[in-house]
Amino acid sequence: MQKHRTKFIFVTGGVASSLGKGIISASLARLLLSRGYKTTIQKLDPYINIDPGTLNPYEHGECYVTEDGAETDLDLGHYERFTNVPTSQANNVTTGRIYQSVIEKERRGDYLGSTVQVIPHITDEIKRRVRLLAQNNEFDVVITEIGGTVGDIESLPYIEAVRQLTWEMEEDVMVIHLTYVPYLAAAGELKTKPTQHSVKTMLEQGLQPDIIVCRTEHPISKSVRSKVALFCNVRPECVIESRDAKNIYEVPLMMLQEGLDKQVLKILKLPYGGRPDLSAWRSFLRKLDHPKSEVQIALVGKYVELKDAYKSILEAFLQAGAVNQCKVRVNMIQSEQLTQKNVAEKLSGNHAVLVAPGFGNRGIAGKLVAIEYARKNKIPFLGICLGMQCSVIEFARNVLGWKDADSTEMNAKTKHPVIHIMDNQKEVENLGGTMRLGAYPCQLKKGSLLEKIYGKKDISERHRHRYEFNNLYLKDFEKAGMTVVGVNQVKGSNKTFRVEAVEIPAHPFFVGVQYHPEYKSTVENPHPLFVAFVKAAMAFRFNKK
Repeated sequence: MQKHRTKFIFVTGGVASSLGKGIISASLARLLLSRGYKTTIQKLDPYINIDPGTLNPYEHGECYVTEDGAETDLDLGHYERFTNVPTSQANNVTTGRIYQSVIEKERRGDYLGSTVQVIPHITDEIKRRVRLLAQNNEFDVVITEIGGTVGDIESLPYIEAVRQLTWEMEEDVMVIHLTYVPYLAAAGELKTKPTQHSVKTMLEQGLQPDIIVCRTEHPISKSVRSKVALFCNVRPECVIESRDAKNIYEVPLMMLQEGLDKQVLKILKLPYGGRPDLSAWRSFLRKLDHPKSEVQIALVGKYVELKDAYKSILEAFLQAGAVNQCKVRVNMIQSEQLTQKNVAEKLSGNHAVLVAPGFGNRGIAGKLVAIEYARKNKIPFLGICLGMQCSVIEFARNVLGWKDADSTEMNAKTKHPVIHIMDNQKEVENLGGTMRLGAYPCQLKKGSLLEKIYGKKDISERHRHRYEFNNLYLKDFEKAGMTVVGVNQVKGSNKTFRVEAVEIPAHPFFVGVQYHPEYKSTVENPHPLFVAFVKAAMAFRFNKK
């Protein structure tokens, strides 16, 4: 592909939130990548938090972690799953981070005594962050999704920054506006007025969209497209229909059929190239739509009312299911409701158990009950982060006989702190961005189940935690039957390694990992641990028969 200046696409939203800007952005990126254009996606979030790391999952869903340790919006998970391109600190920017940077510059005297204002200082910082991804000419196209909806007070500086960029960079910049076209059952027709008002608000702020993507539950007729085009100042072919899909992975093909990628390339004056190669994507969808078997897997956690809290795990199951041509039905089990009396009933019919990550004491008792049930009944088990730590606590209490064994996160006075705070976390005061974050290498034990699953000894996985396995108890655990099978070599510390993964070799599939494998699972590369876990669930189901 001939080298061009980096092009910038901004995706805004109107009428209502949660219309799917992230999915549209990721779908467009997938199409551009399939045409040979190196593409990345960035999220500009209008909230004042520095990052989502300290947000309650009920507020903003899952906190996604990048390779370089950024705690980011869950949309970055969609970006990576669709594009198979790793994101970084530069791919997620919040208003809090923008203002923090500007204030730090003011304190250093970088502005030479000037009065610091939203324009130009805040908007200049936003533009700098947008251009950051293009500075090494690594990407042909940078797609920037702006959070919230047009007209929100907190989004105004971002819209103004985009307006300035459209003048500064001219044909290298374009704007896609995602809006909602509701269907009024009483009138029996689609209504375009909300879209017109949304675009009018953009125009009042000096920004004209080049393409309008209309989320709708019903097909958009030619006359409706023409009406949107007429009143919103775009060509009819630039009014794109985005109907509800069975699953999010169908959206790239829907956008291909609508010609979104061709319109974008036309506006940016880039050659179409050949037809996009989406053969692997289509193969994935075929397997997803035509499973040959089905399993049920219990996901035990404390945020089960909000599926976005475990978004990456659910998507990793879906991808792993496609590989195994197996429909994975995930049953969300509230850990606070699990007891010794009802665990058999609650977990009945499930062919595997996953204990989810999290923080804090709430729901821990139920997680321990679920782990004990899976261990004793030889049900495939996977514990992630806190789930792995809980598996260690359960083993210490019920196998080693240390009834008070605990994590110092839950009980600082326990006599058997089998999980304790990391040495470099003891003096940490601020909560945001201070955990062990991002990718770290892990060496797997030869002959272990994990080594067989990965097919190699040396791996790298992403982390998000403050507490870890207490190596003082290592020999006790290994003697009793729980084996450490993954370690991270520590430099400059009293200890030589950190425990990353444990197994119970006597169990058909009992694995606990301190890291988050779900963050690295994509459509093109489903995570091998989830693939193996689903396969183990299938074996458990059919062997039981």
